[in-house]
This record gives sequence, structure tokens and C-alpha cells, in this order.
Amino acid sequence: MAIYKVEICGVNTANLPILKEKEKKELFERILKGDMQAREDYIKGNLRLVLSVIRRFSNTNESIDDLFQVGCVGLIKAIDNFDINQNVKFSTYAVPMIIGEVRRYLRDNNSVRVSRSIRDTAYKAIYAKETLLKQMDHEPSIEEISKESGIDSKEILYALDAIQSPVSLYEPIYSDGTDTLYVMDQIGDKKNKEERWVRDIALSEAIKRLPKRERHIIDLRFFEGQTQMEVANEIHISQAQVSRLEKNALKSMRNYLK
Repeated sequence: MAIYKVEICGVNTANLPILKEKEKKELFERILKGDMQAREDYIKGNLRLVLSVIRRFSNTNESIDDLFQVGCVGLIKAIDNFDINQNVKFSTYAVPMIIGEVRRYLRDNNSVRVSRSIRDTAYKAIYAKETLLKQMDHEPSIEEISKESGIDSKEILYALDAIQSPVSLYEPIYSDGTDTLYVMDQIGDKKNKEERWVRDIALSEAIKRLPKRERHIIDLRFFEGQTQMEVANEIHISQAQVSRLEKNALKSMRNYLK
């Protein structure tokens, strides 16, 4: 996403005005009296706030123009609902509103569709968490959120996981100007460790050293999942012979791998 575009949705971001605290207060007093021009000026004076928020979503594939428009919707909602009598800065109130609007947009436009009931469960859990955060001095646990929302903790975990936006393994997370660090560089692979690769190579070499018929029996038994009787029928010998050859092959392989 070209986050450093100068012109977004026809707006030259390099020329956006910056309002002083006194100007903000005066404009908001006029807004409360129904002055639409003051409202327009207040919106323009806070567009830099929208830009700073949508930078947080630069790892998405969404158009910056679309995110900017959505962010502006969040800004307008914040202006329309802000209580000037509360001892809170407008930016403190507006940023979560803008973030919430962008996240809703990203969720609703996600290629992986999440049902309305699951999204509702997630939103209720998030609202319960925000309520608890105001009352507690620590991050509320899933159990506490469950108790506050009246929703089973397993349903909360499922819903919150479902609404998360997928992240590409090739998403850059750090760059020093030369080498870029990607998400995949921070993920461990417990299944395909180097020790396993070495073991698999050694096993392959042990099988190659077996006589042709024993190698064929090991392949049928352990790689194709056939029973000794099925192997016996396929290569036209008795099951007892298959059993004896299999034991000899396994013994030879163990000796090689020691």
C-alpha cells in the first residue's frame, strides 16, 4: 500500500492544516451551535490524525484511498459524538473510533466471510473487554470477559480468532535499508527440523542398501501400508517368507543407523 502518497482521494496531504488547541475549542463551540462550516474546518484540521491511524494498516492489501475514506467516516462519527465537557482530548477519543471503523471495513471486506452471529459474539466480547479495562488495572482474562459478557469462553476465543485478518508469511516486519525481515523468518518449524532431515536422509540410505526384494517389501509395508498377506500375494511368496525378509531388512537398517 502506497502509504506515502501525497494526494489521497483528491486531498493534498502535504497541505493539510494543523489546528491549535485554541482553534479546536473555538471551532467545536461553533459546531455545537450548528455551524456547518466550522464542522468542515474541524474535519479538515484532523485529517492528519486519519493519516497517522491508517499507517497502522499498511500491511494490508487495501487501497490507501479506500482506507482514508473509511478513516474519515470514523473521524466524522467521533466529531458527532464527542462530549466537549469531558476531560479528554479529542484525539484520544477519536483514534479508537477511526481504528474501529477501519477494522470493521477490513473484516467486512475480507475474502474469508465470517457469519454475522460470530462477528456479533466477537464485538460483544470486545465491548466487554473495553468495559473491564476501565474498571481494572490489568488486562482482563478470557474468563473475566466471559463472565462480563455472559458468553462461553470457548465461543469468545473462536469468534475473536475468526475475525482476525490473515497475515502473509512474506509480510515485511523490519528493514534496516538492506536486508528485510519477514513474518516467516520469525516462525519456527517444529516438524521439519534439521535433525529430521538428517534422519530421513539416513533412513533413505539404509533402505537403498537393502537387496531389491527386501527393499520392495519395506516399501509396500511401510510406505504403501499393505499387510504382510497383501505383500505375499503381490510378490508371490508365503506370508512367513515376507515376515522373515521384513525382519532381516529391519535388522540391517537398524545396524546401519546405529
